[in-house]
Amino acid sequence: MTTAAATRAEARQTAARPRTRLDWRLRFGALSLIWGFSFLLIKVGTQGYAPFQVTLGRLVFGTAVLGAAMAVKRERLPRGARTWGHLAVAAFLLNALPFSLFAYSELTIPSTLAGICNATSPLWGMALSLVALSEDRPTRVRVAGLGLGFLGVLTVLGAWQGFTGLDATGTALALLASLSYPVGWIYVRRTLAGSGHSHLSMTGAQLLLATLQLTVVTPLFTTAPDRFALIPLLAVAALGALGTGLAVLIQYGLVAEVGPTTAQMVTYFIPVIATAAGVAILDETLHWTTPVGAVIVLAGAALTQARGKRAA
Repeated sequence: MTTAAATRAEARQTAARPRTRLDWRLRFGALSLIWGFSFLLIKVGTQGYAPFQVTLGRLVFGTAVLGAAMAVKRERLPRGARTWGHLAVAAFLLNALPFSLFAYSELTIPSTLAGICNATSPLWGMALSLVALSEDRPTRVRVAGLGLGFLGVLTVLGAWQGFTGLDATGTALALLASLSYPVGWIYVRRTLAGSGHSHLSMTGAQLLLATLQLTVVTPLFTTAPDRFALIPLLAVAALGALGTGLAVLIQYGLVAEVGPTTAQMVTYFIPVIATAAGVAILDETLHWTTPVGAVIVLAGAALTQARGKRAA
């Protein structure tokens, strides 16, 4: 083959190759920003709508994004009554419940605190896995991380000052929301692992079920708004389309490309971004206990994810 012919053949092969996706580091950063700003968007949304309405709108827009993605990829919803039953429970624990709890919590606590409470999910997950997952054995480092993480929570809350200046109910709701995530993931791991359906299909069905759950619940506890406030409505739309729909698609892409361990590290950037957004945009007050406690929480959470050589 001549040099010119070889060059043309190489050019044709290059043109035939699919375009490479955006570098995973950029997608990782985008996901951190999207989820970090979600707590600000919740706060803005609740300034115009009831918490259940914010959650319902979030789920509607998020489900629409995943539905569009499924249509493009020609994915079908999963089949089987058993699968749908387990997905209904997962939808409640991973979407309907925590989304609603965070929305209610931000009626009385700043978005910065809600974002830091969200970072306690790995700590709850570590504590629960010791009881619920027999194959996930503790190590001294992970147990130390658990203790350190909850020490950080007490620092954020200013426990030595008697928790003054914080709304106990709102803080408890945010912590309960962060607990709901690992409970949901353990349930999914025990009931839906190896179902044979794609992640996109399962998540699309899960969000659809969560939307139906909130569609039933919301009219029972709220009344239709007299007017549709534009800024809160845009916040809810962004929260759903970006913070729920697009974020899930980015997350699954990262897991497939770099593995779950690296993808889960986004958890450690969320409270930093949530705090910066709340202070800079919403002018929320930041006491020294908040950033110091957040660093301790993140350090503890990182230790709870450590694995020994055998586990690795």
